[in-house]
Amino acid sequence: MIHAIIQPSKLSDVKQALFDNGLGKMTVYNVSGSSQLTHYPDVHRANDYEPNLMAKVKMEIAVNDDLASKVVDIIKKSAKNDFVESGKIFVYDIEQCIRIRTGEQGPAAI
Repeated sequence: MIHAIIQPSKLSDVKQALFDNGLGKMTVYNVSGSSQLTHYPDVHRANDYEPNLMAKVKMEIAVNDDLASKVVDIIKKSAKNDFVESGKIFVYDIEQCIRIRTGEQGPAAI
């Protein structure tokens, strides 16, 4: 399972790159979060304030082990920008997957 948290402006680039490589199954969420740049209070016009959460997009992509590194590379290349906050990619093992319609399990269900 690959979770990628990226800039909303890069979503169409990442989706297109995945589709171009035959990898079109994904779930996408609009999320908000803070990062290392927003953890520190700042002073603006002599008032302390805590920066707001930043808008992000979270993508979840379930792939078999043989495709995981390819998907990670595609996301890294297509989501990269010149900002410090380009995003993060997390890779997890999937304990079990079952396709509801057919009852398939394991790699065939993914």
